[in-house]
Amino acid sequence: MKALIALIPLLLAVPAHADWQLDPGQSRVQASITQLDGDAPQTHHHQVNNLQGDISADGTLRLPLRLSQTDLLTRFGDLPPWVGLLANTPLVTLVAQMPPERLDGLDIGESMVETLSFRVQTDLINQEEAVPLRFTREGLNEVRVTHAEPMAMDGRALMANSTVRTVLSLLGYQEIDEHVPVTLNALLVNR
Repeated sequence: MKALIALIPLLLAVPAHADWQLDPGQSRVQASITQLDGDAPQTHHHQVNNLQGDISADGTLRLPLRLSQTDLLTRFGDLPPWVGLLANTPLVTLVAQMPPERLDGLDIGESMVETLSFRVQTDLINQEEAVPLRFTREGLNEVRVTHAEPMAMDGRALMANSTVRTVLSLLGYQEIDEHVPVTLNALLVNR
């Protein structure tokens, strides 16, 4: 019994690592694409909603992306049932390292900036990009994630990818601006 009582202070001193995961209802990315192939440039906004992912105990952040999370399918109207099967298959999975203890250590109202190196995991794409993100503790079990600085994708690189170019062509984009601004607003929760 004395040994058990002696262990209690040790157990309380060990930091608990949270099981952080994205809240799909409050996690999204928006991209603004400017179409150049009309009479005048027109900017269209596209969203990826319901972001889902988590940070494992070893700090691995996994973020699978599916076509069904985008607003693209709604632009096509009624589609055959087999499209629904493809729409729910992960197209790519973004993977980065984020030690959960860094989030655990934030006080409510406190922010930190971390540059995460995201890898795209797929058979066809081998790409890595460093993204500076701001993590702000909003509550006991909530951390808001936003960009730490303005971010944009390279429109030329998007159009150079045959899969992306095909999807953009289906949406009516033949030529786009080389600057595609992206905004992230996500909520990590400890469940």
